[in-house]
Amino acid sequence: MQDADLRVARHPATLRVLVEGRLREAIAGGRFRPGQRLIERELCALTGVGRTSIREALRQLEAEGLVTVVPHRGPTVSVVTAAEAREIYAVRVLLEGYAGREFARRRPAREVAALERDAARFAQAARDEAGAAALIAAKTAFYATLMRGCGNAVAMGMLSTLHNRITLLRVTSMGRPGRLARSVEEVRAIARAIAEGDPEAAEAACVAHIERAAAAALAVLEEGEGAPAAQGAPAAQGALAARRGP
Repeated sequence: MQDADLRVARHPATLRVLVEGRLREAIAGGRFRPGQRLIERELCALTGVGRTSIREALRQLEAEGLVTVVPHRGPTVSVVTAAEAREIYAVRVLLEGYAGREFARRRPAREVAALERDAARFAQAARDEAGAAALIAAKTAFYATLMRGCGNAVAMGMLSTLHNRITLLRVTSMGRPGRLARSVEEVRAIARAIAEGDPEAAEAACVAHIERAAAAALAVLEEGEGAPAAQGAPAAQGALAARRGP
């Protein structure tokens, strides 16, 4: 993302939401990196809005887990540790497996068509080497449709919270050699199983996708923390085993 892309048009009724969106996209796309300080005057210059709007947006992003306020340092982009990531993926594997199963069981035509379009858009962004921001936007749209399609508002709310944190890990996981191509195939498999109305296959495809994303992200995070790279995603696999039984 270029600095010019952060500029925000002044529409008072939606200004805070626009600023939040620009900053959220900048974090997701890697313009602001984990641990980087978010200095108000610099954000004001980049976005073209006042400190009040910046502060309101940062408070919202803090509530979403994307920003952390560090004493004597101020707001910074949140850092997700390997231990936190393992916990996030362990919960996500349960919820998203359920979402895939319920989506396939219900199979609402409009949402099925939207999911197939989202999967195609993600594949196209990968083929075009469109960059992190475009890939993240396409993947986010896919997950949003997956959550809507399951028809469970509670699951949607919980997954939305998790996905805000996962945003910080997606560039990390997709950056692993070969991971992006495999991710495209996994997303297609999810969309195909749901379109075919196969709940078991949809759940299995969602779980496989999450476990592989977890393994890729954890390998990078643990290497950075100096710990031995994990084989797979034990917490996610353990959660799946608990769901399926011995």
